[in-house]
Amino acid sequence: MATIRKRGNSYQIRVSCGYDTNGNHKEQAMTWKPEKGMTERQIQKELNRIAVNFEEACSHGYKATAVKFQDFAEEWFNEYARFSLRSTTYERMKQLTKRVYPAIGHLRMDKITARQLQGFINSLAKEGANEKTGKPLAPKTIRHHLSFISDIFGFAAKMDVVSDNPCSKVTIPQGEVKEKQIYSQEEIALLLSKINDEPTKYRAFFFLVAYSGFRRSEMLGLEWKDVDFENNVISINRTSNYTAERGIYTDTTKTKRSKRVLKISPYIMDILKKLKAEQEEEAFRLGDKWIESDRLFVKWDGSPMNNQTPYGWLKEFCEKNEMPFYGIHSFRHFAASALISAGLDVVTVSGALGHCDSGTTLNIYSHMFQTAQARVAQAMDGAFSFIPQDDAD
Repeated sequence: MATIRKRGNSYQIRVSCGYDTNGNHKEQAMTWKPEKGMTERQIQKELNRIAVNFEEACSHGYKATAVKFQDFAEEWFNEYARFSLRSTTYERMKQLTKRVYPAIGHLRMDKITARQLQGFINSLAKEGANEKTGKPLAPKTIRHHLSFISDIFGFAAKMDVVSDNPCSKVTIPQGEVKEKQIYSQEEIALLLSKINDEPTKYRAFFFLVAYSGFRRSEMLGLEWKDVDFENNVISINRTSNYTAERGIYTDTTKTKRSKRVLKISPYIMDILKKLKAEQEEEAFRLGDKWIESDRLFVKWDGSPMNNQTPYGWLKEFCEKNEMPFYGIHSFRHFAASALISAGLDVVTVSGALGHCDSGTTLNIYSHMFQTAQARVAQAMDGAFSFIPQDDAD
């Protein structure tokens, strides 16, 4: 049974945990402070609820400690994240600490409340949160911050450092939802027609990414053994990524379903054949200076292309030709849009894009599917236009 004592404006809750091997009595304690404005009845109700939950947590092995968030987060990085997360995810989490640690790093894990975390998350959605633009952080970036904190608390709960995860009670403020910038059919046609006059490796890259919707890391991870010229298919088996710590490195695909095979247009396959021939000529010309990586997209010496190269090249190309620049990922959105507009179902589209499940596809492209369904309804209405309106009921 928990013992509750009032101490000034707060309450101390103590729970007996039996005796140790030396016969010493063991206890766990926590302090709770009511929010301002709570009535006596509300205080007693909440106090009893917290006491019951705390007693139950203690019975399941919870141990209150004085470990601070930053210290425990570093423990999580060293003991779990370094071995379990993809390098790109690990590095992104490390970047998030620049905002998280100053805000809550000095606080004890068992003292951090959902209200404190909500205040921090709300601050990221305010003007000035983004030091470069002076604007709020993007909803996706805010979500990354909350997810990082939640991962730390989830690990802490498993290690019996805290009894529960306060992040479950935190909500992300609804900011301005920006519509995805996607090249239209006309813009893609114009862009690719101009790229047709550029070096073969860039022709191959942008024709293929627009047609397939492959992720940039998947494109750069492609090797010639993944290309089946006889059947005009390409297999995704790996990714090429970059972090400051590791440089350019080869990794597994993002999810198991990201490993996939896609039929490719013969026109694009012909561009790839030309690219392969040019690479073989360059390898012969450079001799020992050529690095055999088997990659489709390489640097001058045959080593894997840097992940930022396609982005930088396209940005410069669009500026030179006075065309809109929407980034590399916009080609993936265009490919998804083309598949959905063609009337393909969500499972098929999900498989082509390599999403972990069709729910992910539906969440990202729900508006496109709704628009496509509306067009189907309009087409059917047109097909049945011969039915008199009075008889339609």
